[in-house]
Amino acid sequence: MISVKSLTKHYGEVRAVEGISFEIKKGEVVGFLGPNGAGKTTTMQMLTGYLMPTSGTALIDDIDVVAEPVEIKRRIGYLPENTPLYEDLTVYEFLSFIAGVRGLNGSATRTIKKTAEICGITGVINQSIGTLSKGYRQRVGLAQAILHDPQILILDEPTTGLDPLQIREIRSLIKELGKEKTIILSTHILPEVEQTCSRVLIINQGRIVADSSLDSLRSGSTEIHVILKGEVQESAFNSLGRVERKTSEPGETRLKIIPHKNRDIREEVYRVCRQKDYTLLELYRERQSLEDVFRELTTGGNEQ
Repeated sequence: MISVKSLTKHYGEVRAVEGISFEIKKGEVVGFLGPNGAGKTTTMQMLTGYLMPTSGTALIDDIDVVAEPVEIKRRIGYLPENTPLYEDLTVYEFLSFIAGVRGLNGSATRTIKKTAEICGITGVINQSIGTLSKGYRQRVGLAQAILHDPQILILDEPTTGLDPLQIREIRSLIKELGKEKTIILSTHILPEVEQTCSRVLIINQGRIVADSSLDSLRSGSTEIHVILKGEVQESAFNSLGRVERKTSEPGETRLKIIPHKNRDIREEVYRVCRQKDYTLLELYRERQSLEDVFRELTTGGNEQ
């Protein structure tokens, strides 16, 4: 459905996106993650034809985004981070306008009714958009994105600024849409990815640093937890991986070790304890959370 090869976008000397490549198959729901300024929105805007790439190619249904941007727009639904809505129109008037732009005039009324039901906005269909809550505005934004029944949805931060209840509602809606459509979803909310996506793309400084199924990404990253008696310097384990000191009980030292190259270092930890004459109280291995994996790939484990 989506094929990206060596896609690049430069703004003068600023390299927003630098030669990224990936493919998204029909029916996949893919989380597109990265810190602020990593290149997520720029990539999505190139996929929609809103921005022209400096080099590289992006194909949707084997159609080149640059060569046929109008045809691309017929095939996708796009929800930008800041949803463009006409606040002086009612929800119905706005969707009628979008239906006209999409060439749905003959079936507009029926299509709007069906879309409103899917997005849960039937109850506010005759209400001015300017009077709606943030959650309902996002629902209207999703409605305009799916009004023409595209098979591909590109959603950029669809839950930005929503409260926990609204986030849950929009997340459920996206999950339901994902049963029938191919979706690429940009978000900073990692639990959202875990609950709605089967695959993750992580971009950092304009480059793809991870492309994997959610399960593989997490199962491929483990951490070792160590509890030692007394006060112990974490530097003793630096050769094994990245070491973090955790909150400890009195008379104990608790460490978390992220192994280099994801090795099983439990025996090596034990040997270090014997060599240093440390009293080992507890040692166990645990799969990293998506948050840990994301932090490791985008900051090298160092918070900035």
